[in-house]
Amino acid sequence: MKKIIYAVAAIATLVGCKSTQQNTNSDLVVANLDLVNVDDDKVMVSVDPGKFTTEETTFYIPKTVPGTYSTDNYGQFIEGVKAIDYKGNELSITKLDDNSWKISNATALDKVTYWVSDSYDIEGEEGVFSPAGTNIKAGENFMLNLHGFVGYFDGMSEKPYQLVIKHPKDLIAGTSLKKVAVGTDEEQTYATDQFNVNRYFEVTDHPIMYSTPDTTSFQLQGMKVKLQVYSPNKAYSVEDIAPKMKEMMQAQKAFLGEIDNTDVYAVLLYLSDVNGKDAQGFGALEHHTSTTVVLPESMPLERLNETMKDVVSHEFFHIITPLSVHSNEVHYFDYNDPEMSQHLWMYEGVTEYFANLFQVKEGLIDHQAFYDRMSEKITSSKQFDDTMPFTVMSENILDEEYESSYYNVYQKGALIGMSLDIRLRELSNGEMGILDLMKKLSNKYGKDKPFEDEELIPAIVELTYPEIQSFFDTYITGTTPIPYGDFFAKVGVEETASEVQTGVFLKGQQPYIDGNPQTKELFFREGIAFNSFLNELGAEPKDVIKSVNGTDYNIENVYGLIMGSRGWKEGDQVTMIIKRDGEEKILEATYKTPTDKETKLQEMELSSDDQRVKLRKAWLEN
Repeated sequence: MKKIIYAVAAIATLVGCKSTQQNTNSDLVVANLDLVNVDDDKVMVSVDPGKFTTEETTFYIPKTVPGTYSTDNYGQFIEGVKAIDYKGNELSITKLDDNSWKISNATALDKVTYWVSDSYDIEGEEGVFSPAGTNIKAGENFMLNLHGFVGYFDGMSEKPYQLVIKHPKDLIAGTSLKKVAVGTDEEQTYATDQFNVNRYFEVTDHPIMYSTPDTTSFQLQGMKVKLQVYSPNKAYSVEDIAPKMKEMMQAQKAFLGEIDNTDVYAVLLYLSDVNGKDAQGFGALEHHTSTTVVLPESMPLERLNETMKDVVSHEFFHIITPLSVHSNEVHYFDYNDPEMSQHLWMYEGVTEYFANLFQVKEGLIDHQAFYDRMSEKITSSKQFDDTMPFTVMSENILDEEYESSYYNVYQKGALIGMSLDIRLRELSNGEMGILDLMKKLSNKYGKDKPFEDEELIPAIVELTYPEIQSFFDTYITGTTPIPYGDFFAKVGVEETASEVQTGVFLKGQQPYIDGNPQTKELFFREGIAFNSFLNELGAEPKDVIKSVNGTDYNIENVYGLIMGSRGWKEGDQVTMIIKRDGEEKILEATYKTPTDKETKLQEMELSSDDQRVKLRKAWLEN
C-alpha cells in the first residue's frame, strides 16, 4: 500500500502538508478521496465524522440509491475497512453485512478508511447499472457516483459534508457542484478540489466525472448547461454532441416555462469501449442538477445524438418529479432499508411521457413520429401483466415478484401519463393538460415539501376535476387495462394494421432477444411474435445464441451483434449456432430485410372544426 497524504479538510490550500489533521467540528463530516495514489485499480477513501459522543456507531455504504429501484449493494466494492482513533491506532470494527460495519468505542474514532474498487470492470457479474456505477482508470478517468465511494454514519446523514478530492492535475471535474477551494502540491503533480454540501443526500445527488478536458457550456434562459464527454478512443468530442444537446435543451426549457428554475445543469457523458472490459449497461441516471449518461462509443454519430436527445430529456424532466414533486419515501430515502413509493407511474411514467411530448410540441418530431413512439410503448407494455395495479407494483418494486415489471414503468407508465393528459384535455375543453397539473403540484409541494403517499391522488383530484378520481380508481390503483383506442378516439386518432421493416434483433425499441446476467447467455424471448427473417431462420423462443457467422456472442458484446446485423445485405448467408433443449443446432438462412406486422396509429380524416381535431391540437401543439 502506498502512503496516502490526506488533504486538510478545513483549509484546502494546505494540501501539501505531510501530516493528517483532525476534524474537530462535530457538525461536519469530511470525506477524502485520493485519485492520485491508485493501487491495483482501487482508490483510498477516508470519512471523518468529527467528534462522537456515543460509545458505538455503524458505518454504511448504500444498498440502494434513488432513481435505480434496485438492490445493488455498493458495499461489495469496499474492502480493507479500518476504524482509526486519534492516535492512529485501529479500533474494533465488525462487518455486519455487505453494506454496514459496527464500530465500538466510537468516542475515540477519528475516521474510517477503506479501499474502493469500481463496478465497470465487473458490472456484468454484479448487476450494477452503469450510469449508477463507478469507474477507476488511473490517470485517465474517474466516474464518481459518490454513493459508491462515500458512506455515512448512523444518525449523521443529515449533517453537512465536505468533499476533498485529490486528483491528477491534468484531469478536471465535470459536475454541477461549485468548488469552494482548490489547491496544488509544491511539485504541481496533483491538485485538490473541495466541495461542500448540506447533507448526505446531496453527496449522492452530485456525481463527478474526472477526465481530460473535453467540455463546453452554454446559457439557456438563465440556466448554465455544462457538458463533459469522455471517449476512451477519441471517437467523439464535446463538439460532436453540443449542438444537438443545446437544441434539445432549448426546446425543453420552452416546454417547461416557469416551472423550472434550475441554475446549473451538468451532463456527464461516458462513452464505453464495448470491445474492452468496460461499462455494458447503457442509459442514464437522474439527479437534481445533473445526469450521468453511459452509451457505447461505437454508435454512429447520428444515432448517438438521437439517443442523447431521448435519454437526457428524460433525465432532465426528472427535475419536475421526483426531484421536485415527491413523497416522504423519496425525500427521506433510507439507503440501506428503503421504503418505495406507490407513484412510479408519475416519477418515471410521466417523466418518460414528457420526454416524448415536448419533442412534438416544440417541433423536434412530427405528429406521426410521436404516435409511432406511443404505439411501440403499447406493444411493449403488453408483454407484462396488464391487470397489475401500478401502485402495488411500484410500492413493491424491490421484491422479486415485482422487480421484473420495472421496465413497464417506462412503457405503460408513459401511456398512463398520455391517457391522463387526454382525459384532462377532454374535461377542460382543451385548456388543461398534464403539464399544467404538474405545475400545480410543484406549487403545492416542491423539493422541500414532500407528501404522504396516500394524499397524492386526492390532491390531484382537488386540483383538477372530480371525474379524475374514476381514472385513478380504474387504471392506476385498479386492475382494468387502459382502452387506448377509446382515448385516441377522443383526439381523432385511430389504429390501423400495417407491415413494417424491423432490425434483425430489434423492432424499434422492442428487442427480440434478452440476456441472462448470471450466465451471460443471449436467448430469444418468449411471448412475442418474431419478424419474418427470424421465422425463416427457424429461431424459437428460449433458443440460446452461441455464435453468428463464426463470432461468439453473449451479453457483454451484444451491441456488436446488433450493430453487425445492420450491415447485412440482401442475399447474405447467415449461420447461427444455437442451443435448444441442451443441444446445439445450426440455423441457416439467406438474409432478407425483416418485416413484422404492426398496429399503427394514424389521424382520422376529419374537418378542421371537428371537436376532436381541436382537442388534438390542444394536446400536441398548444
